[in-house]
Amino acid sequence: MEAYRRSVREQRRLVRVSDRLQAQLATVNQELGKRKAEAEDALEDLKAAQESLVQAEKLASLGALVGGVAHEINTPVGIALSCASHLADSTGAMRKLFEADDISVEDFERFMDTVKDTTGLILTNVERAAELIRSFKQVAVDRTSSERRRFDLATYIRETLFSLGPHLRQAGHTVRLDCPEGIVMDSYPGALSQVLGNFVMNSLVHGYEPGELGTLSMTVEREGADQVRLTYADDGKGIPEDNLGRIFDPFFTTRRGSGGSGLGLHIVYNLVTGPLGGSVAAESPPGGGTRFTVQLPLSPWSASALS
Repeated sequence: MEAYRRSVREQRRLVRVSDRLQAQLATVNQELGKRKAEAEDALEDLKAAQESLVQAEKLASLGALVGGVAHEINTPVGIALSCASHLADSTGAMRKLFEADDISVEDFERFMDTVKDTTGLILTNVERAAELIRSFKQVAVDRTSSERRRFDLATYIRETLFSLGPHLRQAGHTVRLDCPEGIVMDSYPGALSQVLGNFVMNSLVHGYEPGELGTLSMTVEREGADQVRLTYADDGKGIPEDNLGRIFDPFFTTRRGSGGSGLGLHIVYNLVTGPLGGSVAAESPPGGGTRFTVQLPLSPWSASALS
């Protein structure tokens, strides 16, 4: 009988313990649910902040492009304006001689030489400014839109490099392009321009010490009927092996205190693997320098069909 009572008491104790444990478990589950919801909200906020920073980085690179091209346009426009002013002065002087009926053969020959030289300079520099504006307009429109269109790859790479000319000339680096003519892509030129621009700016910011001159190269090769391989390389100081596997991570930068956002190569990765439908890999040989290899379909849809 005593054993039965002990058994009953033990069962009741176990029930009370079980009830307490279940209550504690319910509290823990409730707290976990609350923490999970908070973590999900924080993750959404982080994703939104990251997207905002990525867009800001894209606009910042476009702003640098605008500033560089505007500075570049000032030179030919200024020369053309000076030549036009000089031609106006020479024409005014010639008109005075004409009205005074005092034009000599030497005066007329000097005037014709002036006209020839100044109009030649005006035409050359206006054409230079027009070429800058045309290249910038196309690249800028592509950078700010997600429009898909057909374009000649070699021509578009040259236009992108042309728009980056002010930065490249200021740094003093040599640029080499080896791309076969006639490769036509049906893709997103704005994304491609952003990728190439970020490669170049990454080299300028991280690849060389101030005043050090180097060579940047872009090589394009056909890969079968519907693929191209674009290799971008510089001969700078390279990337440490410990950092090589992290360069495409968001916010990873070795220049945190010097204006580096850590988003340039992250944007490259997202654009190449996203709208451009390709892949990108980086390597830094022991002798120095950095090389990026980008595999791209001529049309992103063909890549989707194959996968």
